[in-house]
Amino acid sequence: MKWENDSELFELFKNELYTPVVGDILDDLGYYHQFLPQPIQPMRFEDKLVGRAMPVLMIDVFGPQKKPFGKLTEALDQLLPNEIYVATGGTMRCAYWGEILTATAKKRGAVGAVIDGFHRDTPMVLEQNWPVFSRGRFAQDSGVRTQVVDYRCNIEIGNVWITPGDLIFADMDGVLVIPKKVEEEVILKALEKVRGEKLVRKEIENGMSSTDAFCKYGIL
Repeated sequence: MKWENDSELFELFKNELYTPVVGDILDDLGYYHQFLPQPIQPMRFEDKLVGRAMPVLMIDVFGPQKKPFGKLTEALDQLLPNEIYVATGGTMRCAYWGEILTATAKKRGAVGAVIDGFHRDTPMVLEQNWPVFSRGRFAQDSGVRTQVVDYRCNIEIGNVWITPGDLIFADMDGVLVIPKKVEEEVILKALEKVRGEKLVRKEIENGMSSTDAFCKYGIL
């Protein structure tokens, strides 16, 4: 099955795919380091996120700054529909995401945020029904502790290289980065595998042994 645009592609992800099977295909193709660190988790287990990366780079600062938050507002205000705000940098001394950032990104048409750090304003973020993945909750403010220094730039999180426009896919099992140059091959093979897994599960539920199923289908 092929898709005509990102909207159709994202529907395929949401309806059929999950991160383990896509990660398996990336392994098969030799891309062994595409999952972000395990502590980056969804605020709600049921959240599933797919979109294009808009990477953001942050640094530590110490005390009041001439320009509080650096380029944060600029980064938020130029988010595009179907993009995901992906932020990293600094030593995670404070929250990198919160209520007003969520409202701004959602209004711009962005589909979620992946934060290599903490979020805050948890109840107010949750009530906006918009996916945020982070390392957890921490109320300490960023104003005198961090700022954005660049955006739409290359970043690295846990040895995973992320460039603007890379496909980000996240669910309760992890956050995965699919490089643009292999995304079509990865998606087609992942769809084939997930449909095969459904067949194998049905065979096993009907009495076939795991050994026989693996010999027949090559799927486990």
